[in-house]
Amino acid sequence: MAAIPSVKLAGEETAMPVIGMGTASFPAAGLEATKAAVLEAIKAGYRHFDTAFAYGSEKALGEAVAEALRLGLVESRSDLFITTKLWASFSGPGQVVPACKMSLQNLKLEYVDMYLIHWPVRMTEMVWKTPVPEELVQSLDMKVVWEGMEECVNLGLTKRIGVSNFSCNFLDQILSIAKIPPAVNQVEMNPFWQQKKLRDFCKEKGIHITAYSPLGANNTKWGDNRILGNDVLADIAKSMGKTTAQVALRWVYEQGVSIASKSFNKERMRQNLEIFDWCLSEEDLDKISQLPQTKGVTLAAVLGPHPLVLEIDASL
Repeated sequence: MAAIPSVKLAGEETAMPVIGMGTASFPAAGLEATKAAVLEAIKAGYRHFDTAFAYGSEKALGEAVAEALRLGLVESRSDLFITTKLWASFSGPGQVVPACKMSLQNLKLEYVDMYLIHWPVRMTEMVWKTPVPEELVQSLDMKVVWEGMEECVNLGLTKRIGVSNFSCNFLDQILSIAKIPPAVNQVEMNPFWQQKKLRDFCKEKGIHITAYSPLGANNTKWGDNRILGNDVLADIAKSMGKTTAQVALRWVYEQGVSIASKSFNKERMRQNLEIFDWCLSEEDLDKISQLPQTKGVTLAAVLGPHPLVLEIDASL
């Protein structure tokens, strides 16, 4: 297996591995299954792990990290890159730092490497079921939430901060008030949702993009098999002796983007890492550029089709 490359984020000396293991499962996989999958991923070579308060996987990831250190699978905490996310219910005044500390308690870590705002929206209460009542959904006060994020950096709770599911307009709002600019914008991106405009904007602003759902989130309530079942990608894969998933992941990587890809299957976990010692041809890239574009993940699918939510979705 080729070594996993890393990317240096703007203004950073240390680097982030360009492929990470996602830990979101719907329905939830459970603590033991998630912990076992993370340990297998570490054995396979993964060093970047993506979680979130909303996923319910922070505790399992934390236990897996502790076990990996105990077993000597990694030498130190600093060998790993851990990303987690601020949930929308904790984005009000005075809530961000306590929320970060709560995630650290779940993870049993002193710091995370990246802390992201999960969605550009606020919920006024903690909710455990979706969709949520419209009156709980509010616009995000960018100044309030970003000051809270910056305080997490200043307190040493996180090394870096960023956002997720942010449009160019939302990013502009953050950049206009930020003392510490966002290092990353984690968004849906794959051959069927290529995000060219957003990628160009983020490149100009020095914001790195991490792609989630790079394989279309098949077997989830929001995803489908439009990538893994696509004939164009399958034909390219067959001609190269690769899997369709590997072709899709390689395409994402060749766009200068890092990847958060979730698989708890040991074999597919390893296959997802085998994308760094070969390239797509210009002809292949041209075929992929012509694929029809369809957004898979919407906030309305999670929170409900409320006017503010639909407005946010339309901007992404």
